[in-house]
Amino acid sequence: MDFTTEAALEKARLQEHMMLQPQREQQSLASTSRGAPAGSNAVPMTQEELESLPTTSQYSPVHGQHSPISAPLYLTQPSLTPPPYSGPSTPAQEPTPPQDSNPAGGPKPAPRYPGLPALDYRLYNPPLFELSADKTTIKSAAAHLSSSAEALAALVRQQAKVPPKPQIHVVGRRGSSPHSGKVDFAIRLNLLALLVPEDARQRMDYLRCVGPGEVAFRGGSKPAAAPEVDGDGGDGGTVDAWAARFVADSASVKAFVLERVVVNLDVDWLEGQIRKLLAGMKYPGSVAVSFPMTHHRVVVQNPDRVNKFITSVTGFFAGKRKYEVVKAVWPFATMPRGNEGRRCAVQSEEVWWKEWRGPIRYAIATKRQGWVTNEDKLEALMDGTPANLPADVDWGPDC
Repeated sequence: MDFTTEAALEKARLQEHMMLQPQREQQSLASTSRGAPAGSNAVPMTQEELESLPTTSQYSPVHGQHSPISAPLYLTQPSLTPPPYSGPSTPAQEPTPPQDSNPAGGPKPAPRYPGLPALDYRLYNPPLFELSADKTTIKSAAAHLSSSAEALAALVRQQAKVPPKPQIHVVGRRGSSPHSGKVDFAIRLNLLALLVPEDARQRMDYLRCVGPGEVAFRGGSKPAAAPEVDGDGGDGGTVDAWAARFVADSASVKAFVLERVVVNLDVDWLEGQIRKLLAGMKYPGSVAVSFPMTHHRVVVQNPDRVNKFITSVTGFFAGKRKYEVVKAVWPFATMPRGNEGRRCAVQSEEVWWKEWRGPIRYAIATKRQGWVTNEDKLEALMDGTPANLPADVDWGPDC
């Protein structure tokens, strides 16, 4: 028998098998109690019930397609063995596609970044503004901000919605003077998250204008207690009144400043804890602890009439008229440390120090020069890294 004949016979046998398969399944169902496995609590099915059984689609190797084949249906009592897990009992909710803008066609909503405070970070570097090299100030000479009081007041209120970035810098040196010599460590910590609670309803920030009789730059080249403007005090109409006064000023060089400030943070107590920690580590050098802030000034200046050089020269000889009359206040707490009833925006200085003491000690002991971040705190919590350090750190020979 050649290969062609053998193949034809095999094909005929396969077709015969597939034609007889539904009959065998019907006979099997009729001979068992509702097609259930032996020993199950089932009720026998009649021929009419068998003929009404639903069918499922099963792949047929003969025709290369799905063919309807009768499938057994089990109508048994609950079994002690649970079925294999195949998916959730209810379909998962489909994620809502991101919206490019609100339904009214307004600006895009602020993006959210997991692990960071819920802020609109676009406000730190808006269009038509430049960030200074030291990252303390954004400045703009856009013409509309000096010619429209409404635009300037709206900018001030918008920029007041984000806080400055308070930090802690700790530098250890050994040498002939505190400002020279070998740097053993130089660490930085970001305190921004301590100003922004997770629940936006718990935020304490507010906008404050200069009060009556308060000394400030009120449109002159030197601080003064006058003039004053008409307004209802606080935020309200005073912001609009000062913006209108700035726009109406005919000076060749003038600037309007919004300053972001942090209040009721006890930096002296924090510095004392840091120095006590270093004393316990027997550090032999000099230590400098500072609390700088970045992103804390927003400056609007009238456009340069010729160029920046001419403007700077004119401002130097004629004097620049400054309006530093508005502050965005970001309280660390409702009142200074030690007062009864004090409430912190996020956590107290003591709680913060308890969480960060270990990571700070580890960063100093390993002579870090850079940021101490949440990753350091995570390692301390998960690995106990700071606890594994020796009590005495080998600082090496003196310089």
